[in-house]
Amino acid sequence: MCDVHMSAEISKRIAEFLDLKIEEDDVGQPYFGNPDYELLPFPPASFVPIKDVEPNIRTAFVDGGNQEILGAPNFSAQINRVYFNIFKGRDRILPKSLPRRIEFFSVTVSDFRNGGIFYDAKVFPLKVEFEGLVPDHLLSFSSLDRTVTLGNQRADIKHVASVARRFAEWEFAKHVIENELEEGDMIVHDGSLQTSLTNEHTYLARALEATMEKGVIFAGISKTSTLFTTTGLSLLGAVQKLAEGYKVKGPWCLPIARVANVLHNAFIYVVKLHESAHYVFRYEIYGEQARGMSEEDFGSVTSALASNSKDISFPGYPYGLIDADSFARVSGDEVDKYQVPLVSEISKLGKWKKISRHICSGDAHSMLDVLKG
Repeated sequence: MCDVHMSAEISKRIAEFLDLKIEEDDVGQPYFGNPDYELLPFPPASFVPIKDVEPNIRTAFVDGGNQEILGAPNFSAQINRVYFNIFKGRDRILPKSLPRRIEFFSVTVSDFRNGGIFYDAKVFPLKVEFEGLVPDHLLSFSSLDRTVTLGNQRADIKHVASVARRFAEWEFAKHVIENELEEGDMIVHDGSLQTSLTNEHTYLARALEATMEKGVIFAGISKTSTLFTTTGLSLLGAVQKLAEGYKVKGPWCLPIARVANVLHNAFIYVVKLHESAHYVFRYEIYGEQARGMSEEDFGSVTSALASNSKDISFPGYPYGLIDADSFARVSGDEVDKYQVPLVSEISKLGKWKKISRHICSGDAHSMLDVLKG
């Protein structure tokens, strides 16, 4: 009972501390800490209503997932999956030629050269038909590359191995644009249009080039956001408070900033896509397209998003991204399906002892979990 009482007392003190420190009287202005970001006029006049009309464009959604199936400090074998779908409002459109889901293995290994440790990744498509739809050459990173390290620590090879999936999402998006979409349609990537990894922009740039040639709008929606205001509040939370204070009825869109540099060329918005939604999201449109977009065209793409965001399971979030997440996700249960044949083939080569000694030199948490039952 004493522990329960103490826990309740500490919880009360934490709640009071949070209430004291999170001050909402002054929401401030969006803060990016980068002069490349040009802030747009802030509320209340900038809230743009999103019309509830039947969409006249199709929207493709792209997402990916990956899981390690065998790994050690010096290698990581992962299964990767990238998926797309197409909707017109809430109606699903069948693909014309591309497989809806592509799968591939990526194997990342460490190598000592030029006085340092490098990570090299090679991709192995699961089917012949997937070749040409995924990165087709060796991906290489220094283990001290600042785009993949955590603080001042050498990059974890397991984290670096996920780079293959990130690059494959951009590459597959390019093929979706070229083969499945028409002028005026939109493709939505799960996440920001900002690239952060070495050589990542090369893949995004090819997808963006395809959108410009085809006349397809390239956009991104982020499930999470770490943006702040100049008073230290979360930007999305501050915008929600402003919308409530000004009694802005949803759905709506609020322009936040425009940025144009090599790694991030976009207009950034905050959107509420359903009147009863509890969440708002960061939404981006490729900058070259947003600059020349008419009010009518902008209304068309936001209405298309809103019309796809009416599913009762998550009102205000595009169902296309819910669907994409579901079919791109690699579950832990699936790992065994791929792990067993890989271990079997290593054993047939008589190399299991060689490989397993490196696995045993890594994380011992799994053995502790087994001992705990």
